[in-house]
Amino acid sequence: MLILSCSSKLQLLENVLRKGLPETVLVCGAVMHINRGNPAQHEVVVDSWPEFKAVLTRPRKEILKDKKDYYTNLHAAFYREEEACRTLLENKDAVDWDTAFQLQGLQDGIYDTMKVMAEARNVHMKSHFYQALLHPDADTFCQNELRSEPLFFGTLNSSYAAVLNDTYEFGRNNWSLRYLRRLIEDFPNVCLRDQYGQPVAWSLSDALGCLTHGYAIPEYRGKGHMRTVITALSQKLHDQDFALYTRVKPENKVSKQALSNLGFHILPFTKYILFFIPNDLE
Repeated sequence: MLILSCSSKLQLLENVLRKGLPETVLVCGAVMHINRGNPAQHEVVVDSWPEFKAVLTRPRKEILKDKKDYYTNLHAAFYREEEACRTLLENKDAVDWDTAFQLQGLQDGIYDTMKVMAEARNVHMKSHFYQALLHPDADTFCQNELRSEPLFFGTLNSSYAAVLNDTYEFGRNNWSLRYLRRLIEDFPNVCLRDQYGQPVAWSLSDALGCLTHGYAIPEYRGKGHMRTVITALSQKLHDQDFALYTRVKPENKVSKQALSNLGFHILPFTKYILFFIPNDLE
């Protein structure tokens, strides 16, 4: 395995991954953030270079302060050859199975491989399955006129992390609180505020360039506010050349319909979000 640290190699990798969209969209988003200031302090591991068969993005070891924090310890994987990916993920220098971590991927082989590895190591795996959605025409979508009446555009600050933590699907703990605070501070977000300056609808983005944690408080739903928020955040990401993608629970018909109405296409991939917790850390 190799850790890519050369800026020219990372730029080349970004170019190659962009050509592989949408299947590469998770690791492509991570590499793009690395190439644009690296706010999450991530790094890239490949099985070989330049003819790589598997890519893994992960945090640099020095930022991992808590062995139980699988929010910060976020990995994403993509492979051209499943066996190469399996070999990479089994490498103790690539993945530390003695700490809690998270892995995201779009390929069934990643899920199958990690399930077998976790069972062999007596590591507890929590699996979450989503449908991935991508907007195929970002240029046109991001030319939409934005209207926010009677609300006001804004961005979140870290003082609202506790509010978001109460509504986040993986929230309500101290690790998720820290994670959301970092997302607010380090990555693009958009919110709509009421006349008192309080956020009533918002959407974040993450270290993989994914639109995440879109939410409107109940009394502001059904009024097109999430459409406005998603469009505005998409414009921010598109300005940095990111692909526009998100995820939704397969059973969430309301969100799927709303995103489809915005022009997002459901991809033929499951987005796997996998949490791994060694038994001695539970």
